[in-house]
Amino acid sequence: MAHSATTGSPESQKTPAYFNDALCDAERLLKYAAEIGIDVTPETRGAILRARTASTEGWTEDIAANLLAALTSLASRLKPVTAESLKAYHSDTRPTVHTYFLWALILAGFILPMSVITFVTSAFSTAIHADITTANALAVKLQVELGQPLAPGEVRKVPPEGISATDVATDLQKYASTVRIIYARALKLNRFLIFSHHPLPGEDTGPAEKRKSAFELPVPLTDPIAARDNITLTYQDVRFFAQNILTDTSVYFGAISTCLLPVLYALLGTCAYLLRTFEDQMGSRTFTPSAANSARFLIAGIGGGVVGLFNNINVTDQASIPPLGLAFLVGYAVDVFFAFLEGLLRAFTKTPANTPPPSAPPAIGTP
Repeated sequence: MAHSATTGSPESQKTPAYFNDALCDAERLLKYAAEIGIDVTPETRGAILRARTASTEGWTEDIAANLLAALTSLASRLKPVTAESLKAYHSDTRPTVHTYFLWALILAGFILPMSVITFVTSAFSTAIHADITTANALAVKLQVELGQPLAPGEVRKVPPEGISATDVATDLQKYASTVRIIYARALKLNRFLIFSHHPLPGEDTGPAEKRKSAFELPVPLTDPIAARDNITLTYQDVRFFAQNILTDTSVYFGAISTCLLPVLYALLGTCAYLLRTFEDQMGSRTFTPSAANSARFLIAGIGGGVVGLFNNINVTDQASIPPLGLAFLVGYAVDVFFAFLEGLLRAFTKTPANTPPPSAPPAIGTP
């Protein structure tokens, strides 16, 4: 006759909590096996049903032992699905999705405006650099073509012999137009700076005629040398104004692109990985909440910060990945990134093949 797992004393009548937990887990697995059509032996099914009756009438050693054996059998047959994953499938999915969605929303709220701003400022900076190079070349070319300003009373043929008046007028027009474009782009780029620079005195608030005389060629163009010198004086102020803005832009937004955005993109990559994994695990009913996901965010942030220290990384001879794209991949595949770092470390610490091994010390007493 089986011995009872409980006695008459109040202390011994307390059923261990894990009996009821094991019963709930076994019932979840049994129900899932029935849903997907996995055949369960009558012994396993009967052990679970008897345990449910015993949970209200009283446990015996045989019933408890048979329950644990039935739970072991079901867990082995249904693996990788577990009782914990079935419980999470029905009750823990909403908080998980809400957490991932909140993280993605917060990251997108920072990444989208920062990415747009850095893209726009980078485009303006590149265009201004190119325009300054063009204007410098035109200034030198016009200086060579037209020579120094005329002294009082000096008479000189303008344009000099061998130079077309049409070419001079075209170069002057292009020179003035480039200066205007540089100033317009510098004003737009100036709006993105927290501590913006003051525009050139009188160029924005002065009379229209003064602004026109500083940036436009006179009509008719009777004195090309004077027109060139007038535009050059304006260009010197515009170039100084634009270069100051370019310096501040490269400092502020360069720091964002190098230090902050790679970390945010790595965290976004982690969100994408966790959401993809969550979808796959929900489909196979193997999802279980894990505290390791929080550590993955921290690891991805560290990896993104490290990636920001590098420039474009060549994948093949023809393709390369910019730091922000690589940071996203690091967040998506943290394990691959750290495996790469470990391989790099082994390459640095590896003994060269042509280095002879150190010779053994001579034995004591050998001459």
